[in-house]
Amino acid sequence: MARTARERIDGDPVSSAIYGALMDRINALDGCEVQENASSFHVAHGRAFLGIHPRRGGILVNIVLARQLETERIHKVERVSAGRWHNEIMLKDPAGIDAELLAWIQEGYDLTA
Repeated sequence: MARTARERIDGDPVSSAIYGALMDRINALDGCEVQENASSFHVAHGRAFLGIHPRRGGILVNIVLARQLETERIHKVERVSAGRWHNEIMLKDPAGIDAELLAWIQEGYDLTA
């Protein structure tokens, strides 16, 4: 039987620590709603701007921005429309939730305002 996103996070101490730290920061953003899907979570502020995908030993974060990020931290980038990019970053440690990542999350949040 396939495990839910919550079960995958709860079953992995690294993913759980990262998710907890990430949610502490996301909960500080006004008006966000966390939507649990079968294999991931979406954070929406009117529309989804952040995807949280549990992985073994970490979390893949997908930030929807109006630009492609150019950094060595990028796992994958996909242009989904003329003005939107999905920028994926793999977090293996809560320390990866730093000022740079939070600025990108804020940028995605601001696009939905």
